[in-house]
Amino acid sequence: MTRELVLRTALGKSPLARALKEGAVASNRVGFDFVEVDPVTRAFRRMTRAMEFDLCEIALTTHAQARAYGKPITALPVVLLSGLHHGALTCRHDSPLRGPADLVGKRIGVRAWSQTTGVWVRGILRDEYGIAPDSMTWVTEEDAHVQEFVDPPFVQRIGPGHSLPAMFLSGEIDAAVALAGVDPTKVRSVIPDADAVAAEWSRKTGVYPINHVVVVKDAVLAEYPWLADELMRLFAESKRLADDAVPYGIGANRPAIELLMRYAAEQGLIPRAYSVEELFVT
Repeated sequence: MTRELVLRTALGKSPLARALKEGAVASNRVGFDFVEVDPVTRAFRRMTRAMEFDLCEIALTTHAQARAYGKPITALPVVLLSGLHHGALTCRHDSPLRGPADLVGKRIGVRAWSQTTGVWVRGILRDEYGIAPDSMTWVTEEDAHVQEFVDPPFVQRIGPGHSLPAMFLSGEIDAAVALAGVDPTKVRSVIPDADAVAAEWSRKTGVYPINHVVVVKDAVLAEYPWLADELMRLFAESKRLADDAVPYGIGANRPAIELLMRYAAEQGLIPRAYSVEELFVT
């Protein structure tokens, strides 16, 4: 089949995109040249620093930072990763931490200061528990995907030969956010009864947190005015085949987008809270 357009594309392992990646969902107008990037977070860096892809999965915080530095990309309201994050804040089973209030003055590990799960966790700590991000030291493995961004002074980078999992288990850091590579039987949530607390928070706020969306180069969207609608159709069909109820579209996701933008602005990741219309095809 000869298509009008083929997009160089990087998508992760979300089951919501599987049918599209495997060809079970297809279009007679647009095709995809899939580039496998594992983990997909490495594609975020390649997109914002080198504009390597026409279409790319990306963290919503990274997209907002890309907007701050004038990267010519726009998001589609397609959610490929979402979830409640209260339970992502963990400590060792033998930790003396009894709850969020005990985090003040402590060292918290997170892959990067700009990591979207970390943004959600810090926003929740401030809104729900009155704990400011700068009351802790944040210990990171890497910088932001958007190269121009500089971490604040209360963020520290680990040196060569160190790892956050090892530092977590040894007690060099007191807690961590979304830390991979640690035996789950050795950790517990800092927030007691985190799942129930998260469910109640979501009910109260009307927000189900978004992590990853999809961006497209502005030049491609401008050249092919029909493309956004066609991509939304394809992603929606792929989600349907995955039998998933995660809603797509601006209306359903506006509360989560707006809250994350407020959190990101409050944490100094972006200069102001961008509107949905500034970030997404509408």
